Amino acid sequence: MSTIGLIGAGHIGSQLARVAVQHGYRVVISNSRGPETLSELVAEIGHGATAGTPEDAARAGDIVVVTIPLKNIDSVPVEPLAGKIVIDTNNYYPQRDGQIAELDDESTTTAELLQQHLPQSKVVKAFNHIGAPDLTTAGTPKGTAHRRALAIFGDDEEARATVADVIDEFGFDVVDGGPLAEGWRIQRDTPGYVKPDDADGLRAHLAAAKRYREMRVDA
Repeated sequence: MSTIGLIGAGHIGSQLARVAVQHGYRVVISNSRGPETLSELVAEIGHGATAGTPEDAARAGDIVVVTIPLKNIDSVPVEPLAGKIVIDTNNYYPQRDGQIAELDDESTTTAELLQQHLPQSKVVKAFNHIGAPDLTTAGTPKGTAHRRALAIFGDDEEARATVADVIDEFGFDVVDGGPLAEGWRIQRDTPGYVKPDDADGLRAHLAAAKRYREMRVDA
């Protein structure tokens, strides 16, 4: 049995904790307000779930999910995540995160920012284009016709493959989008964002995605 650490216990984090425990994982859930604020969530999820600090989640997790507002990624502990696979679920919302110049000019992506903060970790972009409730309700067995698909991006091929296996366990097909730099193809406002695509539909939507600057020109 493996452990998934969760740094962030909001909509996505709490649903990932639920689905992970349903599939036999242990989870250590954390937030910025302290483990005691997670007692009800942990009790609801039941056996296999514990609460801790972000450092606890980072140290305990074989895989660690960072699912906090982008503006707070500098708070993610660095040393305990060295050498580990770190899943980034984030999207950039300037009204929440403030203006981030490198994202405004599209010279980088959200996951690349996290990778810069965690230079010794293996960051994989995943779970950023599905509504939180769907994580526990939309999964289906492998081989199901038109099974919903999720995209992943990462610079480490082995890390991508590991995350792909987890997503498959959770009930979704996987479309490997390649390196982190390509993660913009499924950011907010792109054709595939929060669409219930199967693998073929998701590939088509990734291929059709345009940069924000191109969208502005087209408009």
